[in-house]
Amino acid sequence: MLKGQPRIRVADAADSLGVARSTAHRVLGMLVFRGFAVQDPGTRAYRAGPVLVEVGMGALAQLDVRQRARPYLERVAVATGETTSLQILDGTQARFVDSVESVNAVRVGSRVGVSLPAHVASGGQAMLACMSDQALMTLYPSDDLGAALTPATVTSRAALLEGLAAVREQGYAVNHGQSATGLIAIGAAIRGSDGVPVAAVTTAAPASRTSPAKVQEIGQALMEAAREIEEQMSRPVSARG
Repeated sequence: MLKGQPRIRVADAADSLGVARSTAHRVLGMLVFRGFAVQDPGTRAYRAGPVLVEVGMGALAQLDVRQRARPYLERVAVATGETTSLQILDGTQARFVDSVESVNAVRVGSRVGVSLPAHVASGGQAMLACMSDQALMTLYPSDDLGAALTPATVTSRAALLEGLAAVREQGYAVNHGQSATGLIAIGAAIRGSDGVPVAAVTTAAPASRTSPAKVQEIGQALMEAAREIEEQMSRPVSARG
């Protein structure tokens, strides 16, 4: 079920398996504990977890988002001249699952397989901004977000919520050296048909050649790519080009 459906609820699992809801709830709880499933704090539905992603049959396989996003990653990478990636949200972590590297000699390298705290990664911030404050409070029950990675890292939930309000207003997130000094990354969320973020497209570059005007240009390119990916994902399989 996790492979074939974007999200499943306890009732769906119970009906499909022919068991009581309490049994289905326990099964899903164990899958979450073992990393095979992740529960969305907002909708309470379940999706494939990091273990399934790592063995190639996880959330990206279900949603087809990696395959659909690849041409857009390539397009944005060419248009901006910078490394462009795809991230998914794994609890409070943003995981890089695909990347197209810049051709520049000095560039941000591919980080496929790497996870960063979602509150510092541009893609993570973009996906978090799609959530309600209530869901965010559930995801981050403490105001303390942990140790800073750089002097620019946000370390409190209050500061994070303030920053996410700005992300919602402009439509994309900007990581100004929060994950690594001297780096700027921009991210835009990709939403499923239910409005829940399923991934984010991001572009990262050395801060030395990324002016405010270029940040805005990249942000617009990423938002356009994200909307086109969403449109692709919303089409029936037979209608996709």
